Amino acid sequence: MRFPVSRFTLSVALLLLAACTEQKNPQTKQSQSARPALAADTVAAALSPKPTRPDTAYVQDVAAYLAGQPVSSPSALRALTMQPTWQAFAADADKSWTQYHATRTNKVEQWAATELDSVRANSPTIFYPFSGPDLLNAVTMFPDSKTYVLLGLEPVGSVPRRNTLENPKLFPALKASLWSVLNFSFFRTNDMAVELNSKKLNSSSKPERGGAIQKVVANSSAATDSTSKARSKISAMPKPVMLDGVLPVMMLFATRTGHQVQNVRYVQLNTEGQLTDADSIVIQKPGANVIPGVELTMLNKAGIEQKVYYFSADISDWKMGSNKDAVIQFAKSLGELTTYVKSATYLMHKQYFSKVRNLILERSNYVLQDDSGIALKYFRPSDWQLTYYGTYKRPINLFAKHYQPDMTMAYADTINRARPLPFGTGYNWRQNDSNLLLARRQKSL
Repeated sequence: MRFPVSRFTLSVALLLLAACTEQKNPQTKQSQSARPALAADTVAAALSPKPTRPDTAYVQDVAAYLAGQPVSSPSALRALTMQPTWQAFAADADKSWTQYHATRTNKVEQWAATELDSVRANSPTIFYPFSGPDLLNAVTMFPDSKTYVLLGLEPVGSVPRRNTLENPKLFPALKASLWSVLNFSFFRTNDMAVELNSKKLNSSSKPERGGAIQKVVANSSAATDSTSKARSKISAMPKPVMLDGVLPVMMLFATRTGHQVQNVRYVQLNTEGQLTDADSIVIQKPGANVIPGVELTMLNKAGIEQKVYYFSADISDWKMGSNKDAVIQFAKSLGELTTYVKSATYLMHKQYFSKVRNLILERSNYVLQDDSGIALKYFRPSDWQLTYYGTYKRPINLFAKHYQPDMTMAYADTINRARPLPFGTGYNWRQNDSNLLLARRQKSL
């Protein structure tokens, strides 16, 4: 009986023939043996899933946890979000942020989409001196910029450790620190004079005094001078507690503005204004000529990468002279700037803040500020086109000596009337009391 030759039988025969050939040609076997391994590696790499950068990143999970938002499924912090204390905090945070976005963010976005349309399109770098951790207002005003540079006296801080995140005092600390910025658009001194410090929580030694986050606003009465109603609100605020520098708040703001934190890198500026890596020791105890900072990389809703720099630096003329104007040199290396200033305690009205003022006037194509920024007299009409928004009144009592009569005259101009400002900002935080000035350079740099 004859059996038909099947494909299987033919395949086996070919394999046996190949095996005999390989035995007779050992050199050929050796030369070809590496190829299948390489091919297998290539196939395995092609088939393996690409890493999900934001959702599985620890820093993003920490940022979400601080913001009262869900962490990723595999996160080690997921168990902490099941605890009643965090869930109560998250529910309260959602309520506060929903109200904030409805009463402020939406108004700012609608106004800026019209009034700052061309400015936004030509503002790759936002320079925000005297900002403290206020990433919130910077990205709301300028959501599509590539780089944000924030400056303040507050220490950089660090990504909170696990035992800090587990501490129940963390939640009232966050709420207290954010209370005034969500209600008045700026940070108050007492909000920053807090009692919770991650250095204390992360150490088994006896808690030390000090190390509190430094002041954003020069005096805690900044918000209380507007109305008696503001005073009653502030007196009812929860007792403030301490956070470890600005970084936790910046991470929180990134998350609550729809960004995903990709990476946190500690950096420093040397006396030449060059940006280099730094370790935690440098950040916590910087040398006399070192300016500590942090680089926060985040993705916006469109998946576009943005970088935020914060530097803890005294930018008075005298102090910058001691480190060879490192901040000025770094800012100049960034090219053309758009400067944003608010609630800046009128420091650039003073002679001994001339270096940062001159930097802004020389290197900015646009300046958006309230009256606490650069005094009107420094904007030369031949260099700048000025547009006024809102209402100019006398500064609050704390800063009464910085009243500008020429601002009153500008706002009284019946030919070039000030344009509406549908939201409050700065120390005169009520909508009908606030002002903004947009200065456009007549000829771009």
